Amino acid sequence: MNSQPNKTSEKYNKGWNKLKEIDGEAGEKVVNGLKDISPELSRFIIEYSFGEVYSLTTLDNKSKEIVAISSLIAQGAIPELKVHLNGALNTGSTINEVKEIILQMSVYCGFPKCINGMKALRQVLEERKALGIIDKEGKTASTNTTIDKYTLGAKFLAILKDNQEQILKENFQNLSPELVRLTIEYGYGDIFSRDNLDKKYRQISTISALATLGNAQPQLKFHIEAGLNIGLTVDEIKEIMLMMTVYAGFPASINGTNSLKEVIQEHKNQ
Repeated sequence: MNSQPNKTSEKYNKGWNKLKEIDGEAGEKVVNGLKDISPELSRFIIEYSFGEVYSLTTLDNKSKEIVAISSLIAQGAIPELKVHLNGALNTGSTINEVKEIILQMSVYCGFPKCINGMKALRQVLEERKALGIIDKEGKTASTNTTIDKYTLGAKFLAILKDNQEQILKENFQNLSPELVRLTIEYGYGDIFSRDNLDKKYRQISTISALATLGNAQPQLKFHIEAGLNIGLTVDEIKEIMLMMTVYAGFPASINGTNSLKEVIQEHKNQ
C-alpha cells in the first residue's frame, strides 16, 4: 500500500485519513494514479472531497457511501463506482444491501445502468475475495406470496406519502393506465417492498440518484418529502446535497438544495 505523500496541511492530512478509512487501497490507487497528470486534482480530491465533505458528521460513513454509489450508477461512472463499491462494503453495507441499492436504481436510472452496476459489483467482489476479504452476505429479501403486486405496491407507496395512488391515477390513468400500474407494481410492489434494505437507506439512495440526474425535480421533491416522512432529517438531506458537489457538481447540489428548501416551505404553509 502506498504511504501518505509528504503534505503538511491539516485539511490534507484529515482528508487522507478519511480516504483510507472509507475507500482503502482502492481510493489510494485513484489518487496516486492522478499525480503524474494532475497533482492538483489529486490534492483537491483529498482536501475537498474527503477533508471537507466526507468529514461532515450528520450522515454516517455507510450512508455517505450509499449516496456515492447511487450517484455514480446514475452517471454510469463505472471505474469510480468500483472504488465506492469497495467503500460501501468497507463501511458496513452487506453484499445484499449493495445489491438492493443497485437493483433499486433500475427504477430511477433504467435497466442498462443497473446491469452495469451489478457487473461492477461482481468484479469488485471477485477482487476482494482474491485478497482474502470476506464480506457479509446479509439478509435475503423475503418473497411475497400472499398479496398481488399492485395492492402491495400501493401499500408501500402510501408509506412514503398518502394519496399517491390517487394522484397517479388523476394525472395518467386516462392517458396511460399502464404507466400507473407499472409504476405501482414494479417500483413499489417489486422493489420498494423488499425487506432487506432499510427504508431510510432506500430514500437516501433515491434522493442521491434523482439529484444527480437533474431532470426530475418533481420526483426529487416527492422523495425528499417521502424521506422526511419516514424519518430522515432536514440536516441529513442537506448533507446529501453537499455530497452532490463531489459526485454530480455544484449545480446539482444547488438545485437539489433548492428542492429541499421548497419542500420545507411547503410544509410550513400547510
